[in-house]
Amino acid sequence: MRVAGIDCGTNSIRLLIADTQDGAVHDGASSRPPRLTDVHREMRVVRLGQGVDATGLLAPEALERTFAAVDDYAATIQSLGAERVRFVATSATRDARNREDFVEGIRSRLGVEPEVVPGSEEAALSFAGAASVLPLREGAPVVVVDLGGGSTEFVLGDAGGVIAARSIDIGSVRLTERHLRTDPPTEAEIAAAQDDVDRGIDEALAEVPLAEATAVIGVAGSITTLTAHALALPSYQPDRIHGSELALPQIEAACSSILGMSRAERTALPYMHPGRADVIGAGALVWRRVLERLAELTRGRIATAITSEHDILDGIALSTLGDTAI
Repeated sequence: MRVAGIDCGTNSIRLLIADTQDGAVHDGASSRPPRLTDVHREMRVVRLGQGVDATGLLAPEALERTFAAVDDYAATIQSLGAERVRFVATSATRDARNREDFVEGIRSRLGVEPEVVPGSEEAALSFAGAASVLPLREGAPVVVVDLGGGSTEFVLGDAGGVIAARSIDIGSVRLTERHLRTDPPTEAEIAAAQDDVDRGIDEALAEVPLAEATAVIGVAGSITTLTAHALALPSYQPDRIHGSELALPQIEAACSSILGMSRAERTALPYMHPGRADVIGAGALVWRRVLERLAELTRGRIATAITSEHDILDGIALSTLGDTAI
């Protein structure tokens, strides 16, 4: 079956059209979820969450950018013959008082009801996407960290599925607009932003026992781009990025490097999407601090981090089958 998933976040909107393959193990003892084979994968930076943290409203120009992308996505979905479509919107849309304008605009263009999912479901979909392509074991919980523009999800789980999850209102766009206004950011701005990150991690800890994690998997554009920086890639190379496992000091050095750059310097990097350059400093700050705290909480047991190119978008596509571990 051919399915389509759309992930509409605070910074970007992404489309995945994929063919599904039954991954079940027919031995009566265990099973695997279906697998996806990509037909088309696309991302556009539309910055839907522009100003939402301050105003509580989706800006008219942000809606226009998003609707233009959805018009193109609708045409692609039709031309490639997807049989099932699911559209999921996350942090920025959850926070917006005028989200009905967004919902109606998507419904009229795509012909499906856009789902503004709670943070708990966003977290579970992220875990399902990451778990679909990376080996997990029962009794060896890993934490998946999905670092978005408006929120960050912490999901602890193993081969049996999600154990605990929490979404916090900390993301690259939100922190940039709230704190990192200087180019490059000042030490005072960085300190204020890090205080926000620490409060968010403490929030997550109230529900997610992160100290039990045996490994950490990072997903979404900020983390994959920071991994490209840590690897010093000559261009954005998903095959090199996906599944890479790097020592925490190497990742933290890459994060500090990006955080200290000007926007012009970030834009000049060969793997940097131009729509991410102005907010990835905040993403670097969040990822660096999350890894520092995980190392502390696990008493050094977590000494590396794995990057996955498969995330909530894959989880959304899989969920159209009604057969994901969420």
